[in-house]
Amino acid sequence: MSEPLKGKTAIVTGAARGIGLGIARKLSELGAAVSVWDIRAEIKDGNGFAPAELRQVDVSSLKSVEEAFAGTLARFGAIDILVNNAGINGPVLPAWEYPETDWQRVLAIDLNSVFYCSRTVIPHMRERKSGRILNIASMAGKEGVQYIAAYSAAKAGVIGFSKAIAKELAMDNVLVNCIAPAMVETDLLAEMTAEHIRATRAKIPMGRLPQIGEVASLAAWIVGPECTFTTGFVFDLSGGRATY
Repeated sequence: MSEPLKGKTAIVTGAARGIGLGIARKLSELGAAVSVWDIRAEIKDGNGFAPAELRQVDVSSLKSVEEAFAGTLARFGAIDILVNNAGINGPVLPAWEYPETDWQRVLAIDLNSVFYCSRTVIPHMRERKSGRILNIASMAGKEGVQYIAAYSAAKAGVIGFSKAIAKELAMDNVLVNCIAPAMVETDLLAEMTAEHIRATRAKIPMGRLPQIGEVASLAAWIVGPECTFTTGFVFDLSGGRATY
């Protein structure tokens, strides 16, 4: 297999399982040394994937992120790729019943973490005049989905933040992009009601949910050497749901 990412180092947050794990595995297959940052201390992977580094990090804490980055940078010497993937869904409830503590937790993990990790890594990438940042957003961030207002708000924030910093970094050869998938088949589905899952699937003209491997393959292209003139863009994986 060709290794277009050989010699590159990538940080992937929330990669102990789910989409993040799929992306980490794909980048590793393409030659990258991958540092997995996750609140969990072990990887849930039946295929036996072992990253170059597994670091226990609370990405909702700037202090934890800064300490993790210092350690990862000391180990690898340079960071070429940052994939901000860590996220939770939160409860499925109308906004007027949504607990304030859950609102704060969803925004802390889904939005604040993207700011903290990007803020920490960007000076290093700017100094090197090279870098790729990929933020995992969601269709919910583009459309707003009923009963998951916190998740929708957080992912909309991720999109807006990505577009803003992409402009700020355009002259530094640091490209910033998003992927906005429809609901992906992952462990997060356990947090959702069967009715919510059915309603989401019904919006997709292809009639199915995207797979982790499809997200990972798109992510690998976005952070790879062939993507050189696209920044501040939201790549959809919607099965025809999004036409804009």
